[in-house]
Amino acid sequence: MELGSTVSAVRSKRVLVGNEVRPAVVIIKDGKIQSIFSDHNFSGDNAHKVLDVGDSVVMPGIVDCHVHVNEPGRTTWEGFWTATRAAAAGGVTTIVDMPLNSIPPTVTLDHFHEKMREAAGKCFVDTAFWGGVIPGNELELRPMIQAGVAGFKCFLIHSGVEEFPHVTDYDLHTAMKQLQGTGSVLLFHAEKDIHQTTEERADPIQYSTFLQSRPDAMETEAIRTVTDLCLQYQVRCHIVHLSSAEPLKLIQEARQAGAPLTVETTHHYLSLSAENIPAGATQFKCCPPIRGHANREQLWSALKNGQIDMVVSDHSPCTPDLKKLDSGDFTQAWGGISSLQFGLPLFWSSASKRGFKLPDVVRLLSQKTAQLCSLDNQKGSLAPGYDADLVIWDPERDFEVKEDSIHHKNKLTPYLGLTLQGVVCATILRGRLVYREGSFFPEPLGKHLLIPHGKHQAQL
Repeated sequence: MELGSTVSAVRSKRVLVGNEVRPAVVIIKDGKIQSIFSDHNFSGDNAHKVLDVGDSVVMPGIVDCHVHVNEPGRTTWEGFWTATRAAAAGGVTTIVDMPLNSIPPTVTLDHFHEKMREAAGKCFVDTAFWGGVIPGNELELRPMIQAGVAGFKCFLIHSGVEEFPHVTDYDLHTAMKQLQGTGSVLLFHAEKDIHQTTEERADPIQYSTFLQSRPDAMETEAIRTVTDLCLQYQVRCHIVHLSSAEPLKLIQEARQAGAPLTVETTHHYLSLSAENIPAGATQFKCCPPIRGHANREQLWSALKNGQIDMVVSDHSPCTPDLKKLDSGDFTQAWGGISSLQFGLPLFWSSASKRGFKLPDVVRLLSQKTAQLCSLDNQKGSLAPGYDADLVIWDPERDFEVKEDSIHHKNKLTPYLGLTLQGVVCATILRGRLVYREGSFFPEPLGKHLLIPHGKHQAQL
């Protein structure tokens, strides 16, 4: 079947239907899943162009709700064309773009419209957009909700870019009052500056120097603020990229007290550990930092028992010079990891060894992420009426991450040279074959996903 073809049926011995894996045929009509037949109940006819994928796994496309695309303004870092091609190559059929690192950031209605104009005609997968909360923009929030943003992101610490300042307690209370009753969600970069003593002459090329500068307590204190606000205002709150297991007890207590609070972690916190980061290897720098091996195992336990709701990439690229590879100075390097294309195999390589099954992959990488941004009525599930967004992949096959197979604009990633388990064979977007075995349909078929006002989830 040619790239760009409209697929009317997909057959496999391993289709993820609900919580089971079974032989089935997925029938597609007008870009939607029309029905799912047991394989032996489907006789086939000339009306259905059947894509038979043997025993490759067929499951809902991944919804990555934490991606920094950086366009407009920082397109040397990334852009919609390259980011969404990388997404398609990784079986990601929906991304949600973060409001910062683009210039201007998505913090006003006008800036939101500018962002959508820039993205038009450049997206190989469907794209939704977060707005931002910064000091003084509270009157922009409701107009942005009405225009279709998925929700909002704020920082409790310096964001890394001047044009997206972090919020004070006053700003948070002001924003919460605006968001009450809207059903929208506020995402928190949950680190707070704390007073601490640091070694005067710690070596900046040692990873431990950077790690000591961002201790667990910074996340714990920030999450204490988030849980208090969430309980007080009953506005949906979400903690992005949790790196420390220390605040999990706080999160659990807040939820038990009735806080509409969710939390994500990322592939790098689940795949990497501080002990294995070489001196000067600044491609591993991100904020909050990658912590120790014992902490990583606690995150896996929290994921297994439901304390962490979802896993995302937090794809945060930059140009190689900003990583300061020449000096190897962790204190000066840009913090961010590129992994949008490799989320599924990164997750599966580790999760499969810890007793996670294929339905867990769908729940953590597709369903819960779609739910967060109120797209769960059309994305993230293999069921009639949903968009026919499918990833076809081989969980048993290995591959090595090589520079020439990376579709992100900048190829620097801590995963270069790693052997991962799980090869994405093909990606179907709303019934169209957009990616197959290293090749793309050249025309970007992605749509802008605007969340209808009033359709935001009341509570997850």
